[in-house]
Amino acid sequence: MHTDFYRIERLPPYVFAEVNGMRAAMRAEGRDVIDLGMGNPDSPPPAHVVAKLAEVAAKPDAHGYSASKGIPGLRKAQAAYYQRRFGVEVDPDSEVIVTLGSKEGLANLAQAITAPGDVILAPNPSYPIHSFGFIIAGAAIRSIPAAPGEEFFERLRMAMRYTVPRPKVLVIGYPSNPTAYVADVAFYEKLVAFAREHGIWIISDLAYAEIYFGDTPTPSILAVEGAKEVAIEFTSMSKTYSMAGWRIGFAVGNRELIAALTRVKSYLDYGAFTPVQAAAVAALNGPQDCIAETRALYKKRRDVLVESFGRAGWDIPVPQASMFAWAPIPDAFQALGSMEFSKRLLAEAGVAVAPGVGFGEEGEGFVRIALVENEQRLRQAARGVKKLLKSG
Repeated sequence: MHTDFYRIERLPPYVFAEVNGMRAAMRAEGRDVIDLGMGNPDSPPPAHVVAKLAEVAAKPDAHGYSASKGIPGLRKAQAAYYQRRFGVEVDPDSEVIVTLGSKEGLANLAQAITAPGDVILAPNPSYPIHSFGFIIAGAAIRSIPAAPGEEFFERLRMAMRYTVPRPKVLVIGYPSNPTAYVADVAFYEKLVAFAREHGIWIISDLAYAEIYFGDTPTPSILAVEGAKEVAIEFTSMSKTYSMAGWRIGFAVGNRELIAALTRVKSYLDYGAFTPVQAAAVAALNGPQDCIAETRALYKKRRDVLVESFGRAGWDIPVPQASMFAWAPIPDAFQALGSMEFSKRLLAEAGVAVAPGVGFGEEGEGFVRIALVENEQRLRQAARGVKKLLKSG
């Protein structure tokens, strides 16, 4: 029996599985683990959103197949969000599609627009689906820097000049997971001009749009003039409204890309459960004070993490956005690498983090710390860290 499945062979073992397995085993033994590994929001969604889910789920006619591209009311609500938040006008019928979380949307867009052998430019380190969505679709990945600086454009120019075949698509994501890097409008202006000049598509992942800690709200690439000619942007309800398990996200922007994603999805799914979509409408159109509260919660946790880990002897660069800190491995443990250091941190300090190498080889030397436990637990984690650092 052949078990050399083409797509499976192109996927390395899921790096996080090893740490996850170890964490599960420790918990099964009754040990306390402070889990800062996965970006899984620990706050509940707003009460009125849950109430709307229950109300619509109680209707006998709400349980049939839904609409693959999303119910019209939800696409309109997303268009209204873009207008309100970014000053961007989009047509809910041709420039918005609802996805089963941004992860599914990215993976299916990759299936829709790439052929085996196509070259895709993706940041390294980066959220795994940015590369692996395209690898599963048969494309080849060329890495570019994750930081949105001058080197980013230098490497981009080289990639366009020397890669055969020429790259077709560029994936970006700011605020970035795992690095928490942020981009400004000037960066997006330069990027859109580059994409138009070179004839490449841009896929922007804006899942952390609302988790920023400075005074300047996160911009959207679509706010740049001409961006809709070359760009599509993914957003998600997961972090903004603490609705991660609901699997609701959106793609907004270029109508050719939206049409391609719509067509592929029409073969693959019947859309999200209608009550979930109705509740997502309630989230987008209802009171938005929950967003500011969530932002304040993550900011407070960030401050506690940086302060308490710093006092424990681990200096962590202050993230400007996202629900993550991107932390260099402490000097005494650098030689271990991110995988072995993560295991030691788990075994000896009872703290789970994500090894940086899981986000690409450029992530080696770092770990990602998620702000998904309360302040008291973060201080407890810092005590475990201090003990580990002392033991050397």
